[in-house]
Amino acid sequence: MMLPFTFTTEMAEAHQAVGFQFTVRPDGVELKLSQEVIKNIYLSGLTVWKKKAIQFKNSVLTGVYPASPSSWLIVVIAMMSSLYTNTDLSLGMIDAIKENLPHRGYMSAQTRAVLSAILFGTGLWLFLIYLLRYTLKALLSYHGWIFESHGKMSSSTKLWLYLVKMFSGRRPLLYSFQASLPRLPVPRVDDTIRRYLESVRPLLDKEQYSQMETLANDFKESKASQLQRYLILKSWWATNYVSDWWEEFIYLRGRGPIMVNSNFYIMDLLYITPTHRQAARAGNIVHAMLQYRRKLERGEHAPLRALGTVPMCSTQMERMFNTTRIPGIETDVVQHLSDRKHLIVYHKGRFFQVWLYTGGRHLLPSELEMQFQRILNDTTEPQPGELKLAALTAGNRVPWAQARIKHFSHGVNKTSLDAIESAAFFLTLDDESQGYDGVKKNSLDSYAKSLLHGKCYDRWFDKSFTLISYPNGKMGVNVEHSWADAPIVGHMWEYVLATDCFHLCYSEEGHCKGDANRGLPFPTRLQWQISKECQDVIEASYLSAKKIADDVDFHGHLFTEFGKGLIKKCRTSPDAFIQLALQLAQFRDQGVFCLTYESSMTRMFRDGRTETVRSCTSEAVAFVRAMEDVSATNAQRLSLFQKAAEKHQNMYRLAMTGSGIDRHLFCLYIVSKYLGADSPFLNKVLSEPWRLSTSQTPQQQLNLVDINKFPKYVGAGGGFGPVADDGYGVSYIIVGENLITFHISSKFSSPNTDSYRFGQNIQRAMIDIQTLFTLEHDKKTPDCLQLQNGKKHI
Repeated sequence: MMLPFTFTTEMAEAHQAVGFQFTVRPDGVELKLSQEVIKNIYLSGLTVWKKKAIQFKNSVLTGVYPASPSSWLIVVIAMMSSLYTNTDLSLGMIDAIKENLPHRGYMSAQTRAVLSAILFGTGLWLFLIYLLRYTLKALLSYHGWIFESHGKMSSSTKLWLYLVKMFSGRRPLLYSFQASLPRLPVPRVDDTIRRYLESVRPLLDKEQYSQMETLANDFKESKASQLQRYLILKSWWATNYVSDWWEEFIYLRGRGPIMVNSNFYIMDLLYITPTHRQAARAGNIVHAMLQYRRKLERGEHAPLRALGTVPMCSTQMERMFNTTRIPGIETDVVQHLSDRKHLIVYHKGRFFQVWLYTGGRHLLPSELEMQFQRILNDTTEPQPGELKLAALTAGNRVPWAQARIKHFSHGVNKTSLDAIESAAFFLTLDDESQGYDGVKKNSLDSYAKSLLHGKCYDRWFDKSFTLISYPNGKMGVNVEHSWADAPIVGHMWEYVLATDCFHLCYSEEGHCKGDANRGLPFPTRLQWQISKECQDVIEASYLSAKKIADDVDFHGHLFTEFGKGLIKKCRTSPDAFIQLALQLAQFRDQGVFCLTYESSMTRMFRDGRTETVRSCTSEAVAFVRAMEDVSATNAQRLSLFQKAAEKHQNMYRLAMTGSGIDRHLFCLYIVSKYLGADSPFLNKVLSEPWRLSTSQTPQQQLNLVDINKFPKYVGAGGGFGPVADDGYGVSYIIVGENLITFHISSKFSSPNTDSYRFGQNIQRAMIDIQTLFTLEHDKKTPDCLQLQNGKKHI
């Protein structure tokens, strides 16, 4: 009698629909193994071990940096050579080690001598490594170079720069400098309070300022020293006294929606769309991201360095992929997993799981295109409750956390949710075209709103980032903010766009290049069993999120009159120029000055994130008032502008070098809450609204694309939602020499704000400031007024 029994399985590592068969017979079991299975098992295992070997090698290189493993051999050989030349380089320490070796009775004298020399050489090598690191850390603690005028480097700074280069070693990896980065210093309380009072002086009348001064002095004389001691103690213990509290209290403990209020977006190339085939563009972009992730996991990206020499912290990059913000009742947590081999794709209300590897390698761009096209061609309907499921991540955090515990902690719902939260990232194949169109008036506005919130249920706002693909080939990214700041994702996005356009490219028909393996299994639909009760929670989250999304007034403004090329010819910092233009635009728009937030980075310190530059200074106010005073001359206005620009630059430098105001006050406030030491001064400071919140999107890898050769391959930057109910959020990017893109947000519900109007005020302010560089009464026109198109703005 023969009992047939056949079992087929999918190989998760190989992600191929091939398997093995065995048949139970009376005389035994007949086993048939597929050659494809064996091949894929072999290739997958080989890839894993190769990856582990590379990671181990790079971890060793990073661990001993700025030395190298070969330097150990040199030191040990030198110590051993001294044994044969009767030159004791160890000053007797090798002999001491030889006499105290355990089990020395079982070794010959020569063996003990060699082993002692090796041990001493290794110890000396480790000592030299730490000496080099601490020397480099001491050098990097010097920030005098940043306060010097542009193009005027002192002899001491040149010497310092030479020493930094000398101690930095050769060919550093991404994390090579981490151990050498200095810690963020805790500013003196007196300095912080003095700078704070200086920052609010132009915003308060005499009575209000007197009250604030009294609160500040009371705080300084009573609670400040106690709170400061705890903060200094933390700075000795933690690698950064700000970053962990900033992530927890500013981001993770917030119980309101993160959509619009926290998440931000980054746009595609402004003028160029390499292909109009949605699946093809998504295939190239995803493949480029996988290449970036592989280099990231191996630590092979070059560390970002100011002046090409001063290293920046790379800690935030660790959580770029395989990361999800998990909702909690009181606080969220950021879950980061090791390498994950799948991607979750959302299309028309359905969730699909797509494997990213086959046979131990990444799927090729053409194979990814095929998989995405299969999803686009799928005509199945969403399951009950599936269409708007992602709205849970867009609404308030507590209902989402409760629903996750009650409805997604078991069964198929848990399995599917785990697949989403463990995915490398989230991809939405959108069904409505977006992108900049010079003919359509509001195309950039619509594009921004789509990236920021979409339909409120077609992005998984908890993922580290959601990649968004449009039917016309445009792309974009929505980013969860708690795990990192915009420059981190910007670094990845610059690499991906350059790789897509200049390395992977497309066929003449717009498809990804290369042949695809047609035997790949189809993407798998995630399964859900969503109860009516859970559907009600989803709908409530959706309605809450939709109310927020509908209130966002967004305007993308392209400023093409001039760019950083002209501004630099006027010997002015482009950032200071724009910030003062924003102050002028704000005053013209609202008729009053307001507390202004500009983000600056502190990544020259270990685990550094951001600091605030308070751009509305007394000098900026004096300049703006002169611009609006018809009796003021251009010479007077220009003089005030230069003073205000210099003041702004100095504040920016202070923020970058750890002497900012707001992070110190924030941490003092957190300590006061832990100790139960309530402070009216800190309460007042932390409750002040930022009615103008600004940020610059930096270009970090200018070597990737030659803008002069490919002037149309420029990014559009990104933006964020309004911070205050009655204020503006402004993000800007300076691209090339002749383009500045502004992303302006506000709320329709505010009767006093209008994003389009603010964009027009920025346009006018930029041009008005530029005219100041005409000498009084137009006696002489300097070179900086000559635009590339030959026009002048007088």
